[in-house]
Order: sequence, then structure tokens, then C-alpha cells
Amino acid sequence: MSKIHNTAIIGNNCVIGENVIVGPYSVIDDNAKIGNDNIIKSSVYIGGNTDIGKSNIFYPFSSIGSIPQDLKYKGEKSRLIIGDKNIFREHCTANLGTEGDSMETIIGNSSLFMVGAHIAHDCVVGDNVIFANQATLGGHVKVDDYAVIGGLSAVHQFCRIGKLAMIGGMSAVEKDVIPYSLAIGNRAKITGINIVGLKRANFEKSTIKEYMMIVKKIFTGNSINEEKSKYKDLESPLVEELLNFIDQDTTRGLCEYSE
Repeated sequence: MSKIHNTAIIGNNCVIGENVIVGPYSVIDDNAKIGNDNIIKSSVYIGGNTDIGKSNIFYPFSSIGSIPQDLKYKGEKSRLIIGDKNIFREHCTANLGTEGDSMETIIGNSSLFMVGAHIAHDCVVGDNVIFANQATLGGHVKVDDYAVIGGLSAVHQFCRIGKLAMIGGMSAVEKDVIPYSLAIGNRAKITGINIVGLKRANFEKSTIKEYMMIVKKIFTGNSINEEKSKYKDLESPLVEELLNFIDQDTTRGLCEYSE
């Protein structure tokens, strides 16, 4: 049985699952769908057309499913979709999608969004990511699984952040960040490989060392396209992820490599 505080405001068309806790003064607009076992603390706003999975926690003053900060938005019935077991700390914001893209902003599972993190319209965020305090995404950004975005960092619209990449604090990212890499700076550059993250993910030292060498050769050789073709048949999950990332369409280009 759900526990909804008597000062909370719940829209008539909301769907709320079992064992949901809604704290004082929270507002859940019409058409929101809240799965089982969610905890919505005091003074949280959840907008309409937001679908939330199971076992998420929303801390005070977070604004989830609010309309996009995009002047092209004209009230279209776009959506925000959130998976399971995420934590949204105080003052987090996540916006609906827009007609200019897929009409959906999507957030996966088991991620931590620290104080003031912002997920803009039409972003796609994977599983097990971490946004440190005040980390910000512009619209249409894609963040792959296990990525970490440091505090006070901003990612330009349409950028891609690869799997298990780590963005250093106070960085301005204006180009795509390759998987398993470290990026930092204004404007951010690739400064190395996320060795600690790869070790924690149980990759062998030899595999990590090989990946470091190949990244360096691809980014410091004659051309990225020419160099990457040398490794297309290499049996390495890290290199395969890298080559697939490079081959995907991009509007921003790749972050430069700088040791």
C-alpha cells in the first residue's frame, strides 16, 4: 500500500504503483506513471507524460519531467522515461523530449545524479552512470553505460560520451568522448585511459595496456580512419567498442587526444 502525504497534490490521471512513498508538498501532474517502490521525498515535482520504473529515490526540490528549456518546444506531448533504482538528489532536473528529435528523454537504471545535475531534452542516458554535483547535459546528448561526469562540468548538445568514460570536474565538453577514456579541460581533450575504471570492471592488465596503445596510435597516426582500419579484426571487446563508437554518425566530431 502506498503512503501519500495529505499535503501532496496528485493529478487525476496519474498511475501510482504499490509501496510508493510521496512526501509533503510534492506535486505529481496528470499522466505521470510511477512504478512500485519509489520514494518521492518532500517538495518534489514530477511532470505529466513521465514514466518512472521501480525503486527510484527523488530528493527534495528535484524537478522531473518539466518542459524543455528549448524555444522550439511548442507543447508537444513528448515524454520522459526513467528506469529502475536511480537516485536523484536535491535540485536535479530532467526535461521531456521534443518534436525536434525522438520525442523522448530516456534515463536507464541504477544511476546516481548528485545535487543540481541536469538532463536536458532528448538526452539518452544509459545504466550505472554517475553525475557529480551540477553536472549538466545540453539537449540531444547520449551518455553510455558506466560513464562518470565530474562536478560543474557541461556537455554541449549533440555530444556523445562513451562507455566507462570519465569527464573531469569543471570541464566543458564540446566533442564526443571515446569509450574508456579520461577527458578534462576547457574545451575538453582526451588525456588518457580510465585505467582504474577498467580494472574495477575486471579487465586484464594486458587488455588495458593494448587498448592504451591502440588509442594512441589511432589518434596520433596519419588519420583516424586510416589507423582504425588496422584493428577491425582484432578480438578485443574494448577495441570493438571504440571502433563502433568512431563509426557512428556524429555532428560534433571526436575530442582531440592530448597526453
